Amino acid sequence: MRHIIRPSQFAFAAFAALVVTAAAAFSTGRVRVQASTQPEAMAFAPNVPAASARRGPMVVHVDLESTQTEIALPGGARYKAWTFNNHAPGPFIRTRVGDTLEVTITNSDPTGMPHNLDFHAVSGPGGGGPVTTVVAGGHATARFKLLYPGLFVYHCGAAPVMVHLANGMYGLLLVEPEEGLPPADREYYVMQSEFYTTAPTDGSNVVEYSHQDGLDENPRYIVFNGGTPMINDAALTANVGERVRIYFGNAGPNKISSFHVVGSVMDRVYREGDLISAPARALQTTLVPAGGAAVVEFVPQVPGQYAFLDHAIFRLEKGAMGMLKVEGVAKADVYQGQTTALGEHMSHH
Repeated sequence: MRHIIRPSQFAFAAFAALVVTAAAAFSTGRVRVQASTQPEAMAFAPNVPAASARRGPMVVHVDLESTQTEIALPGGARYKAWTFNNHAPGPFIRTRVGDTLEVTITNSDPTGMPHNLDFHAVSGPGGGGPVTTVVAGGHATARFKLLYPGLFVYHCGAAPVMVHLANGMYGLLLVEPEEGLPPADREYYVMQSEFYTTAPTDGSNVVEYSHQDGLDENPRYIVFNGGTPMINDAALTANVGERVRIYFGNAGPNKISSFHVVGSVMDRVYREGDLISAPARALQTTLVPAGGAAVVEFVPQVPGQYAFLDHAIFRLEKGAMGMLKVEGVAKADVYQGQTTALGEHMSHH
């Protein structure tokens, strides 16, 4: 059987206490909100839902389904991930501060494993976990008032939480400020995560979950967007002079990310998803903690291929890299040079 899990008894006890305490505090009375809803609030990586021109709070309804889906990891490995809506990462959800997030979760996991939702943007016990926990074949609906703007991680918080995170159950929730975000020409969703697995064998490329490697914090794969390639024909795209905004999340479950765009200075960085404070300016690399996020913006000045990566640089070999292909007119006053056949660099005169 896949995914043999032996978490500590402490993890089970702590989660059980959280559920009991939160359930006792939760009121089952009906929540009165506006009847109107916001459609098309979700998209899958690397896409982002379009910004809305609306003003004022609304009910934003989303449907999330816990499933198991085979995904491809670097080197041709195949892995049975635990997913939301058959994707790892799960969908990007776009809202505004003051909105009510109405979420229906359905458990279609064939193993019978319970699942739930812990939204880092939700104010209340477990981030919503105790009132969204569902067993196989079940479903639950809950509503949460979004009180703070920011870019937030969500994930399955059912016990043992570390195993659900390590297996692919996470995504990003954007809560825009009341006035919305400044316009950007391109918006992308990129999420880093770790997979702890056995090694592929000569007879099979199927890999299995390794709980011991998780405890040792020794991931075999550290990937962007669940290992989905973002290079060559699948590279992200932009034009010279366009403002590119990347909503970057780090699901972890263990490692800090050192996010960096090679060949471009990030001229606006909303550190740790903070959309209240003024952004940091002109950063080369930004730290994104496990369970955290950042909004980074830059404007490519010349055409070419731009790598974005975790600058803990050996992680390139584990999969933590993507590419942005930029087209447009070259600017000799910004970037010029000539490369010989031997790779030597000479300046134009």
